[in-house]
Amino acid sequence: MSDETLKKPRIRPGWLRVLVFCIVFCLLTVVVAIPAVCVAAGITVEQIKQQFLPTMAGLLTGSTLSFVVMAEFAVAVLSVCLFRLFIDRRSLGSLGWSLDAFPGEALTGFFMGPALLGAAALLMMASGHLEWVDITFDANSLFISFGLMALIAFSEEMVFRGYILGNLLDSFSNKWIALIISGFLFAAFHFMNPGIHPLAFANLFLAGLLLGINYIYSRNLWFSFLFHLSWNFFQGPVLGFRVSGLSLPPLLVAEPKGDLFITGGEFGLEGSILITLVSVITLCVLGLILEKKYATSSSVPPGAVKA
Repeated sequence: MSDETLKKPRIRPGWLRVLVFCIVFCLLTVVVAIPAVCVAAGITVEQIKQQFLPTMAGLLTGSTLSFVVMAEFAVAVLSVCLFRLFIDRRSLGSLGWSLDAFPGEALTGFFMGPALLGAAALLMMASGHLEWVDITFDANSLFISFGLMALIAFSEEMVFRGYILGNLLDSFSNKWIALIISGFLFAAFHFMNPGIHPLAFANLFLAGLLLGINYIYSRNLWFSFLFHLSWNFFQGPVLGFRVSGLSLPPLLVAEPKGDLFITGGEFGLEGSILITLVSVITLCVLGLILEKKYATSSSVPPGAVKA
């Protein structure tokens, strides 16, 4: 038995570790990340006081997006490292970064993003709500966008799946309760994104479930990280939709039109009922596949949770 397994967390209940972590994460965001981005963007304290939500949303729509992403990345990594090492008293690798037994699941996650978004986009086009009007290839923009999407996917998976969902699984005997709570927190994290509306929030919740469903069985982050990365990159820089309200230079110039219930409005494809449909179907299929795969103890890899 390793020394790590003998160490008990400084805060014993997993749910309480998550609660304290969320408080610290929010404090670091408010006290460190937001002021740093505002200084870089030239935004005054008076502007924040008068129009807090519009100002915060504005930071995600302009040239300051890269500053926001890097600030989020820094706060996420710092928070998770501090809590994992000094509160949980476990290694960072134990969050779920082992690839030894999971190359197939990692590849599945990577290809699921384009597959699901492609299906939703084709349905939107078939219904007459979408037209691609131009192609603008810029290798430099695509490379930068891929890097930003990678930072977003890595930081959010570290926080919401690796730390929050991992510790909730230690607290609740019912893994679905842990998944639902983490999915709600994931959706709430995007509450200030531009153009968000109730259906978009519901779809973000479903996205949190989709990203976490493999983790509740495998305790491995590669599926969710690569799924998250490919989903964001294919949706925005490739297909030309807004990514959770964020606008990025696209390869294909998309022109959604018609019913906002179908197009998603300013939030993008993630605000569409088509994504709701695709997400629910995928959740059911994945749940059945994973339940069968991990049904027996012999098929459960080290560190995973039995179904």
